[in-house]
Amino acid sequence: MKNIALILASGTGSRMGLNIPKQFYKILGKTVLEYSVSAFQNHKDIDEIIVVSNPDFIDLTTSIVDKNVFTKVSNIIKGGKTRQESSYIGVHKIDNENANVLIHDAVRPFVSNKIISDCVNALDKYSAVNTTVETTDTIIEINDDNLIKSVPQRKYLRRCQTPQCFKVNLIKKAHNLALENGFNSATDDCSLILKYNLADIFVINGSENNIKITYPADIITAENILKSL
Repeated sequence: MKNIALILASGTGSRMGLNIPKQFYKILGKTVLEYSVSAFQNHKDIDEIIVVSNPDFIDLTTSIVDKNVFTKVSNIIKGGKTRQESSYIGVHKIDNENANVLIHDAVRPFVSNKIISDCVNALDKYSAVNTTVETTDTIIEINDDNLIKSVPQRKYLRRCQTPQCFKVNLIKKAHNLALENGFNSATDDCSLILKYNLADIFVINGSENNIKITYPADIITAENILKSL
């Protein structure tokens, strides 16, 4: 079974307040994108990598891939206006309907070898896999008036990370259904599988180091993680 990593690097990074998208920000001499692609490039079970780039930064993305000689990168394509659209574009670039696809946020630069292995192994049994971590905080649900509606039991709650992994034909079906129904507000891919009740979604353990760089303070956290590795 071919394993393809789909790295979503099409964000604008508006919440970072930088003049470039956060995937191109350098941490200890390397861009966030370089760390993310390297994780899949160096994993023995990953056969191919597709990078979905911010359309305005195709040339920069290409230069980063070329400079690092990321030999597994088969394609660099232009992303869409939303994460859902970029993911749709990416999965439909895969011709092999029987392959596995691991969809990963480029701004999660510290995905571990173990997480990738656990995802690949889980796809031997399941058609959809989500990387998650336990929540240490109590999570509340509120209503439109900012009043607490419910307090779900913490033991059943998880925080989602990436990669989120699928059989290619399954995630294509989910995206196609969303397109047909005019649904365009998904913030991740597993939610589409759940929305259309297409398959069970197995959960593997992520890592607290597998952070998503979103705000300026995350850069400091990322530097500390790198120094500890």
